[in-house]
Amino acid sequence: MTTITRVAILGASGYTGAELVRILLGHPSMRITALTADRSAGKTMGAVYPQFSHLDLPVLCRIEDLDWSSLDLVFCALPHATTQAVLAAVPAHIKIVDLSADFRLRDPAMYEKWYGHVHLAPELQKVAVYGLPEFYREDLKTCRLAAGTGCFVVNGLLPLVPLLEAGVIDPDDIVIDSKTGITGAGRSAAEWKLFSEITEGAKAYGIGGHRHTSEFDQELSKAAGKPVMAAFTPHLVPMNRGILGTIYVKGDAGLVHETLAARYAQEPFVEIMPIGEAPGTWHVKGSNLCRIGVIADRRPGRTIIVSVIDNLVKGASGQAVQVANIMLGLPETDGLTAAPIFP
Repeated sequence: MTTITRVAILGASGYTGAELVRILLGHPSMRITALTADRSAGKTMGAVYPQFSHLDLPVLCRIEDLDWSSLDLVFCALPHATTQAVLAAVPAHIKIVDLSADFRLRDPAMYEKWYGHVHLAPELQKVAVYGLPEFYREDLKTCRLAAGTGCFVVNGLLPLVPLLEAGVIDPDDIVIDSKTGITGAGRSAAEWKLFSEITEGAKAYGIGGHRHTSEFDQELSKAAGKPVMAAFTPHLVPMNRGILGTIYVKGDAGLVHETLAARYAQEPFVEIMPIGEAPGTWHVKGSNLCRIGVIADRRPGRTIIVSVIDNLVKGASGQAVQVANIMLGLPETDGLTAAPIFP
């Protein structure tokens, strides 16, 4: 008989929490046992997200009202900083997949520098495993706490890490230009997220200092075996979902393509397109896929890489389920085989 894993989603009323619900509804061996949302406690999930109104889901509750003894694993979709104190109190028998930024950085000093306060759960931070399955699969198999990556970061690391490890690109000449949909900014109300403020325009933000830069520094440097400081600029564009990264590197396009194709030949969620072709965000919408295109620049010895993901799936909730599958010893693709939604 299939063992059922009882899971809770902490912060189920946000976009990543709702996406976790959507994905887990089709998971063969995980059952949603509890959902939390402090400001919506006492409401049904259908009252917060009408698309779930026909389903028999647990009523939203406060975290302090959870029955921890009824759980095997928690997905934490709370804001950064809030997460640390909450997860420090989770009983030791429960596995944790965190979607916040709180446990991504290994160096506490770097966390303090980029997030502006001392880490509140340093002992947990020491044991957290960076949650990018394609590179940390073996570590994830035995960990208790997995730290999900930033959405921009997974979009950039999937093409760049294998190239740096193989030494086929110049680590001192990397430019990452990323565009994201508005869901990347969360569901909280803000004037700048109004339709009339966002539509029919695009905006660069976090220029020269976006917090995901710290993750790029950490992981790209590890891959290269030396300090790497890539240039990274995110842009907000008027779409709901998706990230499109255009990455400029110094290296031969044929060798770049060959390296990526070999590295990802057996990976279920990363597709390397034929050389010269580039993907669009609609090629991955609603799926856990990352599609990567490699195009030779007109300048000899330079290459343009285009990488696309759905920020709510491979960039957050889908990646979290993929990680949980690994931690639980389940098939990695369980619950994640849905094709992209198009149009």
